[in-house]
Amino acid sequence: MSMWKKFAGGVAFSAMAAALVQPAMAQETTSGIGGTVSLADGTAAANAKVVITDTRNGLTRTVTTGATGSFDVRNLNVGGPYSVSVSAPGQQPTRVDGVSISLGQATSLNLQFSGTAAADVVVVTAQQVNAAPVAIGPSSVFSLADLETQPAINRDIKDVVRADPRVYLDETAGGSAGTDGIQCGGASPRFNSLTVDGIGLNDGFGLNSNGYPTERMPFPFDAINQVSVELAPYDVQYGGFTACNINAVTKSGTNNFHGGFFFDYTNDSLRGDSIEGRQIFVPEFEEKRYGASFGGPIIQDKLFFFGAYEKFEGSNLFLRGPEGSGQPNIITGFTQAIYDQIVNGASTIYGISNLGGTPTVNPTSDEKYLARLDWNISDRHRAAVTYNYSKGLNLTESDSNQVTQFEFGNHLYDRGAELKAYSMQVFSDWTDNFSTEFRASRNEVDNTVKCRDGGNIGEVQIQFSGRTIFFGCDDSRHSNDLNYSVTSYKAKANYRAGDHLFSAGLEKQTYDVFNQFVQNTEGLFIFTSVQAFLDGTPSTIRYGNAASQNPADASASFSYDINTAYLQDEFELFPDVTATVGVRYDWYTNKDKPSLNSNFVARNGFANTENLDGKNLVQPRIGLEWDASDRLSVRGGFGLFSGGNPNVWVSNSYSNDGLRNIQLEARAPLATGFALAQNIRTTPNSADERGSGQTVNPTGALWGIPSYLYTAVGSGVANSTVNAIDPDFEPASEWKMSLGATYEANFGPLGDDYIIDVDFLRSASLKSSTVVDRALEQVGTNFDGTPLYKRIDRTDPDCLVASTLNTAACSTRSQNDLVLINAGDSYRNIYSASIRKEYDFGLEWTLGYAHVDAEDSRSMTSSVAFSNWTSNAVSDINNTKMSTSNYEIPNRITLQVSYEKEFFPEYATKVSMFGQAYQGRAYSYTFLNGGLNDVWGDSQESLHLLYVPTGPTDPNVFFCGGAAQASPLCRLSTTGAGATQYRTFDTASFFKWADEVGLERGRTVGRNDQEGSWNNKFDIKIEQEVPTFFGKGSLFGVIENVGNLINDEWGVPYEAPFPQQIRIVEADRDAATGKYVYRQVSAVQPQAAVASVAFWSVNLGLKWNF
Repeated sequence: MSMWKKFAGGVAFSAMAAALVQPAMAQETTSGIGGTVSLADGTAAANAKVVITDTRNGLTRTVTTGATGSFDVRNLNVGGPYSVSVSAPGQQPTRVDGVSISLGQATSLNLQFSGTAAADVVVVTAQQVNAAPVAIGPSSVFSLADLETQPAINRDIKDVVRADPRVYLDETAGGSAGTDGIQCGGASPRFNSLTVDGIGLNDGFGLNSNGYPTERMPFPFDAINQVSVELAPYDVQYGGFTACNINAVTKSGTNNFHGGFFFDYTNDSLRGDSIEGRQIFVPEFEEKRYGASFGGPIIQDKLFFFGAYEKFEGSNLFLRGPEGSGQPNIITGFTQAIYDQIVNGASTIYGISNLGGTPTVNPTSDEKYLARLDWNISDRHRAAVTYNYSKGLNLTESDSNQVTQFEFGNHLYDRGAELKAYSMQVFSDWTDNFSTEFRASRNEVDNTVKCRDGGNIGEVQIQFSGRTIFFGCDDSRHSNDLNYSVTSYKAKANYRAGDHLFSAGLEKQTYDVFNQFVQNTEGLFIFTSVQAFLDGTPSTIRYGNAASQNPADASASFSYDINTAYLQDEFELFPDVTATVGVRYDWYTNKDKPSLNSNFVARNGFANTENLDGKNLVQPRIGLEWDASDRLSVRGGFGLFSGGNPNVWVSNSYSNDGLRNIQLEARAPLATGFALAQNIRTTPNSADERGSGQTVNPTGALWGIPSYLYTAVGSGVANSTVNAIDPDFEPASEWKMSLGATYEANFGPLGDDYIIDVDFLRSASLKSSTVVDRALEQVGTNFDGTPLYKRIDRTDPDCLVASTLNTAACSTRSQNDLVLINAGDSYRNIYSASIRKEYDFGLEWTLGYAHVDAEDSRSMTSSVAFSNWTSNAVSDINNTKMSTSNYEIPNRITLQVSYEKEFFPEYATKVSMFGQAYQGRAYSYTFLNGGLNDVWGDSQESLHLLYVPTGPTDPNVFFCGGAAQASPLCRLSTTGAGATQYRTFDTASFFKWADEVGLERGRTVGRNDQEGSWNNKFDIKIEQEVPTFFGKGSLFGVIENVGNLINDEWGVPYEAPFPQQIRIVEADRDAATGKYVYRQVSAVQPQAAVASVAFWSVNLGLKWNF
């Protein structure tokens, strides 16, 4: 019999798959093979024998088809190759070799006997039968080959998943949350989930933008077998996210010993030193990474081991400096003369001899390892155990705006974490139709946070012309310690009854958190000019602590559980149409409550003790996939998803109850709550605020806390800031609806077998989150419609009567009552398309495009309640309106190309490239701080969207300068030398700029209505295999941002500084006339080059595998 006849008569194939990747709570770590077997006449082949063999470890699974000819085998290790054999009495046996299965995607093989009884076995390959799975929802799966091919210069799965055009890797973010956050379809990274072998390894507390609990990827890159990204998986096992789910499974040992090692290296000579013709100072540094992996049998076909280790020894580079410093990011307006003034003033006036200078380079390290055991208990039962350890440390910038902020070296802090993670899984096939999975896992995270100056002095901010200079211990790191654990259990069962595959499961996830987060225990001092700093006249002082003056007493501990139950049916709805219908139910149990603050209750009418206990959500879902033809498959679905709620937002209410953690503020000239003494150089100061009895520096200022604030905190006053959860608050949830298709196209002379994917996904919030300040009460309206607020004490009867509300009779309140509430509607529309092609001469390419339309009312970019409240451009700070999200990347194009050829026999040359072009995030024009009065009553001038006057004669605006030069409203400050210095507003340059950027006069600009710039970047990897004594070695080089290597004007991204705000006008308000007072124009630089990712760099390395 000819091979063609064997193929044509032996097998007919169609491929289906359900992208069933699990959440952080119930992560899928396996895959499956199922389908139908039919006779030559198309009728079902009942009782046919199906044998599935994992050729790597000899595990064999044998099942019998049911009455409809169907079979289904789940709980298979991902990858392959697998061999699938089918036999029946009187039929010619058939075997499909080379079947590789993807993470969470159950491949359906529809097999047909030839109708003969020949004894020889028909053998075909998976490639011959086009075995390609298709996902129900929008998703991507990256195989081991993808991981090895991509130019992943950071050895991080983020460098791989960014190939999906819907998944944007934010290299430009910075600050205390870190970098490289994964933004899926315009959503916050805090609403992603990440799991490895069933362990939820996403950031379980919600601090890091990178989505990891550690500073870098917490597991060795060489330990990973496959990675998937799911944006809308309709299987009800998915939970714990509303953005996307990123799932990785590790390699296992096999019957053959295998492993290898690698080493890569870079230094300052392998990095660019110019941007757009400007020579840049690059300090001396070097980075190296090395690691190894090894796996194999302990008992052949029975017990296997695998382990991987990786260590990174590198450098943190710091790129900001004053004018003339040669640093990549120059803070314009911050001259060397001002730099010297601050350094000299700190030393001679305040006794602070070392501010740490301009930071340039600092060592950093990261170490991790993973160990895994696999046990084939029998052909029907197997188990796996995984242990993962990671520890790393970084020197971190806290206030990292590259355009307007500069940090002296003693304002940086050490930041790191130690992770220990454990997982155990047991998979059992009790019968041909009934299987189970049991899992237990735990991860423990111990964070490290330490000020570089040792916490001797508090944070000092010196503001001028829209610039802010920082030194001293960062205000959020004065007393900061965090550790938490997450313990998870899962029990799941699958049962096949005819054409129905029923699934049911129970899960429980327990969070235990200890959090000491006490801001300002060393004090925060804000000066609105350099002269004010030299005079000793701050505009604001903040101090916080426990009443005992011991920050440890302000720590908070709490725990809660997320419980889940689900039920699902997967069945053939119509011929060639498979339906997945299920329901998921999540409910919270949370016995720990924040301490009751009776003063908060009196002010607001509800208790601050709300937690998550009793919160619950029913999540119905349906997914459909239609195998429309041999070339076309269509998928779609609709369902409700919940999760990704950052625990830090919940923790805020425990840590900031206004009782254990008392935060107070004194401001000038308002003198609300506490009158701010005008000269801290002569103000009596407390002993050391940590309560250790240290003597305050004789000059007093900045080394201690003004006595009136210290005493007030010690007395436990009722005026402290409180964070609370609204009684009606519900965890985040989103409705998702998607429609997509995959088509195999032939383009005549251009070739055949082009794979085209198109998808549309809409996510619309059922519940989202925002923060409001309940202490604010509207007392008026500006001419432009913006509200005027007053921070009041609602226990004062005069504050409850309209006639006295806006008078001195109503007691003012200096602190916030910040409440986490549900926001209004938000949505994300994601359109994507890709085309890919493989050639038999070693070339592969994929071209992708995604368009994202995302709107929200507050983007919640931070972890602290106050920062979330103050990181959004607004017209009304407590009633934000829907507008473009800070996370929207409106357009993104991706290109992957790889080529492999043996120019030297048996030793391949491999070249791969990844490129992207994208439109950056939108941004807003706002006012800036620096005026003498609280313009809108919320003390947040720099958040307010800019009003563009009709012209120099706008009747609603008072411009400083000219005849108005000597107006008190234009003074630099109210006391000291600044009382005789005046601002001048340059109307000509302002209106010239406003017209050039297209701002409409006579109106307030909209939030994020300025379009971001288009940026591009291309990375290349070149690898050459070389002979070794055994196994196979290779030499490689990875070039990041190759465009910048060719031309220093290429590959330079431009973006507005975090949080996508450019502050233009220092403003005030004349209470008598209601006019805005325009005092000064900032040095406008709409978008700046992001130097940290603009330079080209090269990593050189070698590896050896066997």
